[in-house]
Amino acid sequence: MKKYIIFLLFLWSILSYSQRASETFPVFEECKNESLERSGKCFYNVLEKFVFSNFEVPDELKKSNYQGQIITIFEVDTVGVFKVLYIDAVSNELKKETQRIFDILPKIEPAKYSGRPTYSKFTLKISIPLQEPNLNEEVIIDSEAKTNEKLIDNSKELDEFENIEKSYQEFKNPSFKSDLNIPFSHLNYYEFDALLNQVGSNNHTATKPYSYNEVAKYYDFEIARTNVLKKKTSWWGRKFWNENLVEIQGDGYWFSFNPILDLRAGKDTKSELSNTFVNTRGIQIQGGLGKTLTFTSSIYESQGRFADYYNDYAASIKPSGGNPAILPGIGIAKKFKVDALDFPLAEANIKYKPSGFIDLQLGYGRNFVGDGYRSLLQSDATSPYPYFKINTTFWKIKYTNTYMWLKDVRPEATFEGTYSTKYMASHYLSYNVSKRLNIGLFESVVWANTNDRGFDMSFVNPIIFYRAVEFNSSSKSGNAVLGATAKYKWNNQINFYSQFILDEFSIGDVKAGKKSWKNKFGYQIGIKYYDAFKVKNLMLQLEYNQVRPYVYSHSNPLTNYGHNNQSMGHAWGANFREVLGVARYFKGRYFGEAKLIYGQRGFDFNTTNDVSNYGGNIYLNYEENRPFDNGVSIAQGNKTNVLIADLQLGYIVNPASNMKFFGSLLYRNFDPKTETVNVKKSNTVWFSIGLRADLFNWYFDY
Repeated sequence: MKKYIIFLLFLWSILSYSQRASETFPVFEECKNESLERSGKCFYNVLEKFVFSNFEVPDELKKSNYQGQIITIFEVDTVGVFKVLYIDAVSNELKKETQRIFDILPKIEPAKYSGRPTYSKFTLKISIPLQEPNLNEEVIIDSEAKTNEKLIDNSKELDEFENIEKSYQEFKNPSFKSDLNIPFSHLNYYEFDALLNQVGSNNHTATKPYSYNEVAKYYDFEIARTNVLKKKTSWWGRKFWNENLVEIQGDGYWFSFNPILDLRAGKDTKSELSNTFVNTRGIQIQGGLGKTLTFTSSIYESQGRFADYYNDYAASIKPSGGNPAILPGIGIAKKFKVDALDFPLAEANIKYKPSGFIDLQLGYGRNFVGDGYRSLLQSDATSPYPYFKINTTFWKIKYTNTYMWLKDVRPEATFEGTYSTKYMASHYLSYNVSKRLNIGLFESVVWANTNDRGFDMSFVNPIIFYRAVEFNSSSKSGNAVLGATAKYKWNNQINFYSQFILDEFSIGDVKAGKKSWKNKFGYQIGIKYYDAFKVKNLMLQLEYNQVRPYVYSHSNPLTNYGHNNQSMGHAWGANFREVLGVARYFKGRYFGEAKLIYGQRGFDFNTTNDVSNYGGNIYLNYEENRPFDNGVSIAQGNKTNVLIADLQLGYIVNPASNMKFFGSLLYRNFDPKTETVNVKKSNTVWFSIGLRADLFNWYFDY
């Protein structure tokens, strides 16, 4: 037995020696002729000499006579490249300089284990002030540091977490210089609209939302913010009046956090309901990682009761499945208590910008195409939806591709409790012809999951002609829409703009002059007057819109130009004309907006004597129940005059979160030629007062 023990000990010693003998240090060029025993000392000597010769102590630390130490954990990988794993230093400047030193170290021969290249970890201490290495001093080498099995000493707590907190920088509103999207509301965008539309600017204002970087070329967000800051020194004062609730900025990253509130109370004076209200609580998070990645997310939980006309409209577009309403621009609502609604909402966007020409966005929200208050091509009046967007900007061109996932929530399109999915792809080309004139071309196609078609990759190519692809896929399975835009800058104060949408067009019928139903088109013309009558920050806007009957609809209602029972174009759908005027003014934190809208709409009668489709309801098959093929005119059917006057005055409580205190007064007169079950005459006076984070357009002008 004793012989076996001696033999095993002898064998273990041989194996241990063989293992140690097979481990070697990484080798600098200067150490190639050193023996195995001296290779470790040579490695450290050369490394310390390199650090002493190249390390530059920051001037501030020199002036303060700083004395301390930098501890660096690093590795040499299997191809001989130095990689820093951890740096413990008193300041970011020392960390950056240490990283720089390791980045410029030459590539060396890697460590070897049993003759094969392997990675190895080491620890290096750099003393400040720098000390010239003593090349004759014996280097003590931890045997664990020589192998790829080296473990960090865990006998004490690390200070990585504390160092991260020490690395926080003063928050300097990095969003203002980032590619983060600016929340789109007409009131928010008005503040810099005039500057973006100066003669000679080479930008593209039709596709919204904008990014901060797009606007920052013309509008200084930092100065604008500084001009309205209140002199508050306490934490509560700064957070309530001036700043984000939470704001953190570090080396290459930042994020902010704010609560979202929409608390309002009011009264529809003609209603039997006791009052109107909105009670919204939520959060908004925004941030950036490096220079190429930004993100934002907003989550809302809301309950509310509205004026009678709005409640009735929300109920008229309710989804299948038992929920009582869809709130326009928000989404499906469920019942809350007896006569109110509960309506959650979420929006998000993550943007990656790999170059100065292209940005890629993945989001859940809404998009807008146009320079007016309304858009006939792509509006933000509908519920949010998932989308993927590509913006390409170069020379005088901006090209926007958007791919969307939409829902049809009608009972006819619901199967086993699941709403039907449909898809929409659009591209918009904006071209600055001159320093005054911009033109744009728009094309969009909607298709359904017929025959398990799914997301048809035929429409992914960003520069194809959708109408041709839709035709080859069967014109019944898809619905293509064409459009055009134009803007002319008369001078820095006056801009003209327009849109044209073409759903279907028959040259023969146009020449015949019989007003065929096939001539499905609409147009918009408008004018903006900035600093009107030499009043600084006063903007006046006049706009006319008209859309002929049957526009946005299709022979298969599933592939119409809609989502969640709402139009993806103009909020009124089709078969209408309207003229609207808008006046906006701001001074410091005070703001005001007045809107006046007059329109004529054509509704269906839906009576036992008349079940005709007059072209206003985009969710009807346009090939069924048409009362006539020729002589089709705008507002045909149950012609209804609509007058809406809306006044809003307010004060910006906190510009960082765009929290506003406001009061509003809305007057609406709805006067149909014939009262029916679904179209009733009404006269509304609705006033509200509240506190709201103004992060999106919420339209009440239906």
